[in-house]
Order: sequence, then structure tokens, then C-alpha cells
Amino acid sequence: MAKDGRPFFIASFAGTLFLIVLFYFTGLQILLWLGAGALLVSCFVPFFFRDPERIIPAGPGLIVSPADGKVVAVQEEECEGLERRVIRISIFLSIFNVHVNRVPATARIVHIQHLKGRFFGAWRNKASLDNEQTRIDMDCGHYKIQVKQIAGFIARRIVCRLREGQSVNRGERFGLIKFGSRTDLAVPCVSRIHVKVGDVVKGGSTTLASFPD
Repeated sequence: MAKDGRPFFIASFAGTLFLIVLFYFTGLQILLWLGAGALLVSCFVPFFFRDPERIIPAGPGLIVSPADGKVVAVQEEECEGLERRVIRISIFLSIFNVHVNRVPATARIVHIQHLKGRFFGAWRNKASLDNEQTRIDMDCGHYKIQVKQIAGFIARRIVCRLREGQSVNRGERFGLIKFGSRTDLAVPCVSRIHVKVGDVVKGGSTTLASFPD
């Protein structure tokens, strides 16, 4: 379980014990139902914050998925922060997906910016522009890429542990978005795209694109 989930697990488990103790002394049936609900939450938290190991693809120029989920958009557009037009690959994460974010490619972190915004449903295309998000620009040598951690309708907490100037490797964990979200990856238009809308991807192990030789 990712360490970000530990406070939620401790709180829900403590709440379960508290309600059970109250039920034991009072006999109030409602406390039993509340305790059962708290127990379900305690069981769900480790599932939501699970952090499985992944096999990271090896090879030059590969760009792996920054998140688990379903590809909901693959389109060419302008991208603030990058010099050229890009292809944006958007991934929607439901509450049942692993929410740990991973670095798409070996790179140096150039710029990190947290932007305030709205909380539209993360499956909607306008979420990429309007929702609260953290934008991360990465220099991969000959090319630059960008990752966006985007909050959703339920997700309100973005965790990013990167810092500007830091060197990172493909597949490294770098943060997460709590309780459903969206993650965008912007790559140069010269990149070869390996996925399409509707594909299910896994962070760190699914190759989304690759740089030209």
C-alpha cells in the first residue's frame, strides 16, 4: 500500500473499533451498521492505495504510461510549456485503478507548476484544460515531454514528489492523485504512438509512444 493511504486506513480502522466498542456497551443496532460500513471502508483503502511492482520495458526511446487506466483521447494540439505541437494521450483513472503515477521516460525535470481550476468529471475532454492540475515538463535530451496530473470530480488531492532539476528514470514512482482522476501525457508529434482510444494501460509497463531513432 502506498504510504499516502496509511492515514486513511488508520482512521477508518480506528473508527471501526470505536463503533464496535460502543455497540458492545450500548447495544444500539445503528452502531453495528455504522461499524460494518467503516469496516468496508477499511478494506477498500488498501485496495485503492495498492502499489504493485511493475516490469519496466527496456530499450531506447520508449515512453511508458504515467498511470493506470483507459485511454480516452489521442490528439494533436498546441501545448503550453513545450515548443512544438504535441500529441496528447489522456488516461482516465476510475476509483478501481492503481493511482500511483510513474515517470514516462528517463529525463530531467525542467518545470513544475500547480494550477488551480475546476473539478469537472475527469473523463471529459475539457478536464485537461479547466481542472485543477499539476504540470510537469521533462527534458529527455533531444525531445521534451509533459505530464499533467489532473484532479477530477471526486479527486481533490494531487501528490507530486518531483522537484525541478531532478533527474528521473523511466518507470519511477513520483506521486498519485487520490480517488479518481486523469493523467495526460504530451509527446512530440514525431513520436510513434502505440495506443489508441479505448486501450487499457498500466503505469510504468505499457508503452504509449516512442521517440524516433
